[in-house]
Parts: sequence; C-alpha cells; structure tokens
Amino acid sequence: MPNNESALNLRVDERVRTKKKNGGENVLAYLFLAPSLILFVTFLFYPMAKSIYLSMTLTDPRGRVVEFVGLENFMDLLGSGQFYSNLKVTLLFILLTVPTSIIWSLFLAAITHNKLRGMKIFQFIFSLPIVISVGTGSIIWFLLFHPTAGMLNYFLSLVHIDQIPWLTSPSWALVSISLMTIWMNMGFLFIVLSSGLQGVPEEIYESAKVDGSGPVRTFVQIVLPLLTPTIFFALIVSVIGAFQAFGQIHILTKGGPMNTTNVIVYSIYQDAFVNFRFGIGSAQALILFAIIMILTVVQFKVLEKKVHYQ
Repeated sequence: MPNNESALNLRVDERVRTKKKNGGENVLAYLFLAPSLILFVTFLFYPMAKSIYLSMTLTDPRGRVVEFVGLENFMDLLGSGQFYSNLKVTLLFILLTVPTSIIWSLFLAAITHNKLRGMKIFQFIFSLPIVISVGTGSIIWFLLFHPTAGMLNYFLSLVHIDQIPWLTSPSWALVSISLMTIWMNMGFLFIVLSSGLQGVPEEIYESAKVDGSGPVRTFVQIVLPLLTPTIFFALIVSVIGAFQAFGQIHILTKGGPMNTTNVIVYSIYQDAFVNFRFGIGSAQALILFAIIMILTVVQFKVLEKKVHYQ
C-alpha cells in the first residue's frame, strides 16, 4: 500500500509539473504573439468591425453617426447604375492589365533565362519597377503621356501618326492607366516568374534537347506546365492588386474623363473622403471585399485543378 501511494503521489506531482510547464509555455507563446495580435486587432479587426457598423448608418461630414439605416446603403448601391458602371470599369481594367502583365513578364523571364553574357543587366532593368513607388511611377508616366511635351506623342510624330490624348480621351484614358499599371507590375511578376524558371531542373532541358525538342516546344509543352504553380500565384496576386488599384488613377485621371477610369476603390475614396458619405463608402468597401473573396475562392476551386505540382 505505501508503495502504491508513493507511486500515485509521484504521478500527481509529475502531472502538476507538466501543467505548470505547459502553462508557462502558453504564457510565453502569448507574450511573443502579443505584438502581432495587437497590430491585427488595431489595424484589421477593429477597422473591419467599424466598417460593418458604418455601412449600416448615415453619418454627418465629421463622421458622426446620425441614423441607423440597416441594409439601406447596400440596397441603394445595388440599385444604382453608377455602382455597376464602376464595377464594369474595374473588371475591364483587370482584363487589360492582369493577363498582359503575366504574359509580358513571362516572356521577359523566358528570354533572360539563359547563361548568355549580359543577361544580368537585362534582369536588373526588367525588375527595376518593383523599387519605384506608385506615386513616382505615376509622375513619370504623366510626363510621358503629356499631349505636347510627352515622349510618346513625340515618337508617334516621327512616324507621322497624330497625337493621342492619352489621359483626356474617354477612349484612351483606361488604356493609358493600364499601360502604366502593366509596367508597374512587371518588376514583381518578372522576379516571381524568373524564380519559378530557376526551379526547373536543368536535366529536363537536357533531356528535351536530346529528344530533339526545340526551345519553343520545350518551353510550351514541358516548362510551362511545371510553372503553373508560380503562374497561379501570380494570377491570384495580380487580380487582388488590380481590384485595389488607386494611386495611379488618383494622380493621372482622378476617375475621369466621364468616369471612364472610376474604379470601385476610387469611388470608395470619393464617397468616403470627398463627399463624406462614410456609410456608402463602407458599404462599397464590404461589397468589394466580398467580390475579391468570391473570385479568389473560384480561382482556387477552378484553376488549381490545372496546376501541376511536382
């Protein structure tokens, strides 16, 4: 009996020590997580909850709640032709920028993925836009798009082509914004796709060469399927980034002319911070969040099936 009691006491003492140890480790873990949790709560969860609350209210110009209206702001937006017009502009902007950015960056990554002398210089040049801010890039392209002093119209005049009103014509404004955005996206996408190409084993190229496969056929039939995980990542990031485009539109066109570049994010800015309709702005932000989330889930459900993981 004494021996049984001693063994029982030892097991109890061991469990108590284990609980104390686990408790100390949990406290230490929460201490390490505390800075991140504070940042998430302050800059993500609280603003999200505040937006949900404001989307169901009417506010005065100082942002103070005047009246609780429930889902009325959402009903007004979904029944507004302007919202669907902005959504159409946003989707057109995505169609103009995302596929072109990925294809162009993939082409540049492919032609610089060799051991030829001087390729490092071109890789540096093609990745340079990643270090340029949206504001700086917008100013650069604003000067390029200038109707009389801009370099683009100057080069067109050399081949006897009439000047193009890049930023003032409803037909050209969104195209101009898209050109600038493709250039801005090129740096990040070029680096990502170049990294993906470097992950393809050299043995694959050698085997294809032995089998008589040419460079184009090798790239399309062998290398491209192996790049699908990288391309899929680039597609997801590019679509989300295109939905959130704001800086270049604000600097170059301010949503004009005739609302032809008025994407949803810029409409949110105008409603919330220009017209001080924080309820409508918050409702648009939540709708945009839902659209991005749904499209991302759809892309994962549909396109991930075609991704080839090694």
